[in-house]
Amino acid sequence: MAEQKDQETRDIIPEGEAMASPAAGETGACPACSGRHVKRTPEEQKALLSRLRRIEGQIRGIEKMVENDAYCPDILIQVSAATSALNSFNKTLLGCHIRGCVATDIRNGNDETIDELCNVLQKLMK
Repeated sequence: MAEQKDQETRDIIPEGEAMASPAAGETGACPACSGRHVKRTPEEQKALLSRLRRIEGQIRGIEKMVENDAYCPDILIQVSAATSALNSFNKTLLGCHIRGCVATDIRNGNDETIDELCNVLQKLMK
C-alpha cells in the first residue's frame, strides 16, 4: 500500500502534459529540462526549495562580499561553503530520484532508467 502511494506521488508526467497543480506562472516544460516532470510530495518539495533558498542567500552574500572588496580568502571560504551546500542538495535529490523514479521504473520493467542514472552519475562526478 505504501509502495503504491509512493508511486502515485512520484508519477512522471509525460512531455506536453501539464502537472496537476502547476505553480502560478508556470506553463509546462522548461527549456533546461528533458520535458518530463515528477510530482513530489509537498514535504519533499518544501525541503528542496528551502535548501535552494538558503544556497541562494549564500550566493547573494558572496556577491556583496565582492562588491565590498572583501578579502579573497574570506570569499573563497564562502564559495566553498556554497559549493558544499549544492553538493549536499544534489545528494538529497539523487537519493529521492533513486528511491522514487528509478525504483518505480525498474519495478515496471523500464531498465532504460539505469542507463539514464549512469549518465547522470557520470556528469555529477566530473
